[in-house]
Amino acid sequence: MLRLANKYIFMILSCISLTKSDNLEVDSNGYIAYCPCMGRFGNQADHFLGALAFARHINRTLILPPWVEYRQGQVKSIQVPFDRYFQVEPLREYHRVILMGEFMESLGKDVWPEEKRIAFCYMARKALDGRETNSCNAKDGNPFGAFWDEFDIDFVDSEFYGPLNYDVHHGDGTAKWMEKYPASKFPVLAFSGAPASFPVQKENIGLQKYLKFSETVLQRAQKFRKDSLPRGAFMGIHLRNGIDWVRTCEHTKDSPNLFAVAQCVGYRNEKGSLSHEMCFPSKDTIIRQLKRDMKKYKEIHHGDEIRSVFVASDSNHMLQDFTEAFKRMGVSFHRLPEDDPHLDLAILEMSNHFIGNCVSSYTAFVKRSRDAKGLPSSFWAFPPRPKGNSAKRTPTHEEL
Repeated sequence: MLRLANKYIFMILSCISLTKSDNLEVDSNGYIAYCPCMGRFGNQADHFLGALAFARHINRTLILPPWVEYRQGQVKSIQVPFDRYFQVEPLREYHRVILMGEFMESLGKDVWPEEKRIAFCYMARKALDGRETNSCNAKDGNPFGAFWDEFDIDFVDSEFYGPLNYDVHHGDGTAKWMEKYPASKFPVLAFSGAPASFPVQKENIGLQKYLKFSETVLQRAQKFRKDSLPRGAFMGIHLRNGIDWVRTCEHTKDSPNLFAVAQCVGYRNEKGSLSHEMCFPSKDTIIRQLKRDMKKYKEIHHGDEIRSVFVASDSNHMLQDFTEAFKRMGVSFHRLPEDDPHLDLAILEMSNHFIGNCVSSYTAFVKRSRDAKGLPSSFWAFPPRPKGNSAKRTPTHEEL
C-alpha cells in the first residue's frame, strides 16, 4: 500500500513539474544567446550591458549566459550560473531575460531544435590548426568549447552577419537585424562572442542599475563589514599591480584608449589623456592620494572620519605599506582572507568612498554601480595634480 502511495505521489510531482515547464511562455520574437568568451569578469560585465541593450532593441529575449571563469590548475574554463552572483528579476524591469540553463532544459529542444542550431559570427574564423574555413568554428578552443558543451550544444552551420554591427543606438541597424534575421527562420541568434562592444558603449552605462548582486553575495558582504571592519565610515580601494598589469601599462603611450580609460578621460579624450601613472600609480601617489581623500571626506562630512580601508587587489594589497604610512592616523587596513573577486566588488560598492583604477574594467564595474546609487568615487592620479613641489605646500580645497 505504501509503495502504491509513493507511486501516486511521484506521478503527481511529475505532473506538477511538467506543467511548470509547459507553462513557460515562448517568446515568438525569438532569443539571443552568446558566449562571454573575451576576458575575465570586468570585460564580460561590459559586454553583458551591451548584449542587454542589443536584445531589447531587436526585441528578443536575452538568454543569460553563465559567467566564464578560469581557475588555477583547471585546463578548461568553469561556467558559473548567472544567478549565483546576480539577481534575475531586476533585469526584467528593463527587458525579457531567461537563465540559459532554464531555457535549454525547458524550451531548448522545442524552440531551438538541433537542426536549427546555427552559430553567428561577423566573419569566418580560422580553425585551431590555422586552416582557412567557411565556419565560425564556434567551439574551437577554450573557453568556447567548454561553454557550449556545458549545455550539450553543437552547431550545424555558421552564419556570417557582417557588415551588420551591434550599435543599435545610431543609424538603422536595429531594423536591418530584424529584417535579415526574423524569428520565424532564426528562433535563436547564437553568437560565438558577445553581441556588444568593449569597452561598454556610453549609451549603455546606465543599464548597470539593473545588475544587482544576489542576496547571497550581499549577505556575505554585509557580514564582512560587520565582523571585520571597525564601526564608522570606510573607504574602498582597488589596486591593479600584478605582473600582467605592469606589462599592460607599458602601452599607455601608444594606446590612449586602453581598456576602460574612457571612464576618466571620456570617449573622445575630452576630459584629458591617459598617463602611465593613471594606469600604474606609484606607492607614493597611492598613499598621498589616500590621505588627501580622507581629509576631503572629513571636511565634507563635518568631522566624520574614515576609520578603515578595504583593499581589493589582483596581486599586492600593500597592507604593510599602508599600516606603516597611516600608523599615526589610527586607520586600519583590511582585505578578504581568501581571494573572492565578486565579494570584493560588493564590498567596494558599499564603501563610503571608492578609489579605483582608470584603466581597469573591474574598477569600471564598481564605478557604474556606485554612480547608479549616487555614491562618490575617484581615481588614482586623475585628474592629474598640478606640477611643482606640491608636497611641500598645503593643497587648496579645490585640489582636494
